[in-house]
Amino acid sequence: MRAWQFTGVNEPLQLVELPEPTPAAGEIVLAVKAAGICHSDVSFIDGTITSLLGHIPIVLGHETAGIVTAVGEGVTGFAVGDRVGIPATTEGPGTAVDGGFAEYTAVEARLAVHVPDAVDFEQAAPAMDAARTAYRAVETFGHVAAGMNVGIIGFGGLGSLGAQIAKAAGATVYVAEVNESAWERARELGVGGVSADIRDFEDAGLDVVIDFAGFGTTTASAVDAVRHGGRIVQIGLARETATLSMQKITMKEITLVGASNGEKSEAEAVLGLIATGALRSHTVPIPFDRIPEYIGKLTSGELAGRAVALL
Repeated sequence: MRAWQFTGVNEPLQLVELPEPTPAAGEIVLAVKAAGICHSDVSFIDGTITSLLGHIPIVLGHETAGIVTAVGEGVTGFAVGDRVGIPATTEGPGTAVDGGFAEYTAVEARLAVHVPDAVDFEQAAPAMDAARTAYRAVETFGHVAAGMNVGIIGFGGLGSLGAQIAKAAGATVYVAEVNESAWERARELGVGGVSADIRDFEDAGLDVVIDFAGFGTTTASAVDAVRHGGRIVQIGLARETATLSMQKITMKEITLVGASNGEKSEAEAVLGLIATGALRSHTVPIPFDRIPEYIGKLTSGELAGRAVALL
């Protein structure tokens, strides 16, 4: 089978021929139908988080969806022909073992989820990481519910998903995004308002502010904007540190929590939202052969949307 293999820091991915995997006990094998490209792939390649990889060389690709072609001994709950997604995890394909930048990949069945028939593979792949991570910020840690006013800082890949998830929960959403070219997409979503600064919505009584940007200054603006007794969820990591007013956090009785990655149940919840039409990633479908090219585009900031290789 063809696979794009990572061989070393700052080295280009190599197109190689590898044996098609066979399932060990407890595993299933997928024919990969879609594999998303993530900022984590860039960070694996440039050395930032390369130490998290299980081995090198390795086939990257941790946002993967496909069809089961083989089932290992002892596997229950999956059968040949099932549509399956692999939620991103440090112990899964694309991180610990060979991943989805290949025609086939093997995964422990306990890590996989069923993909509803109403969800196409192009949407299922980014749901395994990006959409699930946004769901964790909004629902699991943000506790967003109907009738709330929610601020979303950053309307990129994760932020736009977070805004959709908050709207699906029945909240009114206010978006802060410095890139004005994204404002029209936010308005098309039906948000309550869009501006460059979340503090412009302080009078809206924001119950929750979710910072998908994480520039430090954005978190500080969330402290200013959120209502007394409100909640801030930090998920963006553009800067390692932030200077915050502890007086404001204390006097406004703000709850500040962090959110990261997600769990299998959250991936299943996201797939349910996609199946109903309440959630959709802004994807850029690409051929398998162009995976390295689009990793480069993501690295240089040229990519508007989530690149998904379709096989």
